[in-house]
Amino acid sequence: MKIYNSLDEFQPIDNVVVTIGTFDGVHLGHLKLIKRVLELAKEINGKSMILTFFPHPRMILYPEEHGIELLNTVDEKISLLADTGIDHLIIHPFDQSFSELSSEEFINDVISNKLKTKKLIIGYDHRFGKNREGTFEDLLKLAPELGFEVEKIEEEDVNDIAVSSTLIRKALKSGDIDTAISYLGRPYTITGMVVHGDKIGRTIGFPTANLLVEEDYKLIPADGVYVVEALVGNETLTGMLSIGKRPTVLKNGGLRIEVFLLDFDKDIYGSNVTLKILKWIRGDKKFASMEELTKQIQEDLVYTLKYRKS
Repeated sequence: MKIYNSLDEFQPIDNVVVTIGTFDGVHLGHLKLIKRVLELAKEINGKSMILTFFPHPRMILYPEEHGIELLNTVDEKISLLADTGIDHLIIHPFDQSFSELSSEEFINDVISNKLKTKKLIIGYDHRFGKNREGTFEDLLKLAPELGFEVEKIEEEDVNDIAVSSTLIRKALKSGDIDTAISYLGRPYTITGMVVHGDKIGRTIGFPTANLLVEEDYKLIPADGVYVVEALVGNETLTGMLSIGKRPTVLKNGGLRIEVFLLDFDKDIYGSNVTLKILKWIRGDKKFASMEELTKQIQEDLVYTLKYRKS
């Protein structure tokens, strides 16, 4: 997959089949759309392309109150899209001036002139241009005179519920990991660098790796304890992930992301660890004593071990 950091870096090619969107999560609905792009590109002996944007438009349009939490970092999105087999990926910087393009300007300047689109595939709810005014009907109106075809992909349903990045975010924020996995088609992941913590875990027999997630826009699931699969260097390990403020040991602690890695005792400070979140165990809570906390963690470990064997 060839990657371009802006529309200006891309040189037009013949017979390009394009889809456009933020593709946050690269979930099952996105994959259906991308599959259609790949099919059409093959049919016309052309190339497949995705045009996406960063920062997320809401970060630019509502800088003080966007509140957006994204399912993917830029690097995660690139990796997931590369796995689909797409030929070309443009990640265009979304800024204030770009947001001012009218829908007609977007169709003419971007879709037609810069991309030389042969076929455009969009999702059922895709809107574009200033104030998201552009619709599928606008594309149908202008496409013939600009020399490209347009096709809309209808809703992708899982158990009769439309898949969307918003629904996945809601599932993760409520600890509903099973639903999130069913919509994504894979486990949700978090990558962080191992940093020094308070080292309280080791005093009760459960030393943890404290993770710093550098991208402040990355969605962190609900506070609680989870079964995870951890990628540490070239090793894949089972772990227990704790997300929360550790109310039993700290009165006013900030959010901590800590993972206890089973059968592992190496020094990995400064290393990146990627976690695949597999199963919700329980919510975060304050215990009356360290003894009660330790007992609960031991029960969490039993659950994790059973899950690993299943």
